[in-house]
Amino acid sequence: MDPTTQGPLATHPISLKAITEQAERATSIVAQARGVMLAPDARKLPPTFSATQLIERLKIERSQYDYRVRNPGDLPTGRLTSTGARREFALSEMRQWARHYRADHLRPEGGEAITISTAHFKGGSSKTTTATTLAQGLSMRGHKVLVVDVDPQGSMTTLFGFLPDAEVDVTQTLLPLFSGDVSDVSYAIRPTYWDGVDLVPSCSPLFSAEFILPTRQLKEAAFQFWRTLDYGLDPIRSKYDVIICDTPPSLSFLTVNALMASDGIIMPLPPSNLDFASSAQFWDLFKDLADDFAGRGAGKDFAFINILLSKVKYAAPKDNTGQSTAIIREWIQAAYAERVLPVEIPDVEAVRTASKEFGTVYDATRDNASTRTFKSAFEAYDRFVDLIEQQMETFWQRQVGG
Repeated sequence: MDPTTQGPLATHPISLKAITEQAERATSIVAQARGVMLAPDARKLPPTFSATQLIERLKIERSQYDYRVRNPGDLPTGRLTSTGARREFALSEMRQWARHYRADHLRPEGGEAITISTAHFKGGSSKTTTATTLAQGLSMRGHKVLVVDVDPQGSMTTLFGFLPDAEVDVTQTLLPLFSGDVSDVSYAIRPTYWDGVDLVPSCSPLFSAEFILPTRQLKEAAFQFWRTLDYGLDPIRSKYDVIICDTPPSLSFLTVNALMASDGIIMPLPPSNLDFASSAQFWDLFKDLADDFAGRGAGKDFAFINILLSKVKYAAPKDNTGQSTAIIREWIQAAYAERVLPVEIPDVEAVRTASKEFGTVYDATRDNASTRTFKSAFEAYDRFVDLIEQQMETFWQRQVGG
């Protein structure tokens, strides 16, 4: 038999020590892979923006841009490329323009950060990509963002340029907060390569919170396990405009903490049978939890709950896949009604390529960003970020009594 085609042979028992060695080897290879993907210095770099991109992203008039460049003042004018043919701006410079020209869309005086969680039972729904892209998009619009990785898998941590376990110690995650060793998340906040976005990272040992929280609930009479993250975020809500939590693909103690700390929930939902059924199970279990919390006198109101159609495949008219997607889309609309956002994230090569490179479409270079598939993904995500920002503004208006 050809050794390249035969299956693995169980020639001897596999010990726990062997599993430890396997884990160490896998972690080492992932670190090497990241070094290749993020060469030359194994650190992610933010994108730069052309004048056209700055104008289009911030929705400002060309005449306003031209005046500011000709009459330098408190706004940066970028730098000319080596050929002198065009001007480019760093992300931090674009954010300064955004805060100047989009002041009416930013958090008002007296307002506090709005907290948003992405959630879904099923893995592969684009939950982490949605949370990361939202953070990047809001940052480009001038907002100060904190992302909190509540998932022990640490996928969001990886997307922001840090390797879980290898570069993140469990004491730098939410675990000290859940253990009761600290009272707020300030100790774990670190800057990222993306200007305007800070991170509370995660790594696999955070999973032990699933045992620590119920144990504390049994031992401490007044302890409310579901409010631990909520209370831990309170001291820093005035320092950020928005806090975005990425949750595990389950309704765990960690997920419940993120949801109960949130003002808004976003569920990315691919239009497939399994994802749709899983979404219904998620809300059914969450309802049971909500009933239990209400019985304990722990009420909760959300500013919004959104369903975002993600990974939508657009097929030819004669393709059965397209017909099936249309049917499931109708089911989703019937089930969630006005909570379904009027935008769909396409399942295009641009999104898949960005994911393979430990990034999102917003990380794309200008050369990639000019392709047709990238433009379709950009437009969809931009529309998504716009819709979330509109709900953020409504939240702040109610918060400050405006």
